[in-house]
Amino acid sequence: MPLSSLYSTVPSLQSVRLRSFHLNWRGPTLTMRIDLPRFPDRPATAWTGADHDTLQIHLQFLAVDDLCTDGWIPGTLVDISLAPLDERRLLTSIVAERINFSFTASDTLTIGHISAFRSTGNGSDEGRHAFLSPLDAHRFTSVPNTYESTFYERI
Repeated sequence: MPLSSLYSTVPSLQSVRLRSFHLNWRGPTLTMRIDLPRFPDRPATAWTGADHDTLQIHLQFLAVDDLCTDGWIPGTLVDISLAPLDERRLLTSIVAERINFSFTASDTLTIGHISAFRSTGNGSDEGRHAFLSPLDAHRFTSVPNTYESTFYERI
């Protein structure tokens, strides 16, 4: 399900909460787990009546190259910018206080593991998640540990 079916206007990638990023030598790929800045105005039917206030997605980049990182604070609000390059490539920059992260990648992005949850007072996402994908919903009720490669490496 595309994000445009959940939002009348899909939010920008400004002030998103970067929960984690996962590097995989196959591809090579980089997958970010982020909370979008606002909850959908057209939530999935399965989420109706639930007390969800946050939408989380995995955003996967393929053919990653030129990776540079400086600083890392999990759960920080960041601004993500995507700038087109030649040969169907993107320059991706992730910036926040004490975080500077950039890389180039294919201009084809994949979005997956879409879930809704109720953010806790400290901003944690450790509680119950309602996953949009039937397979994810069957397998998980919360975000799995980072060593769960079938979750973090496959979208």
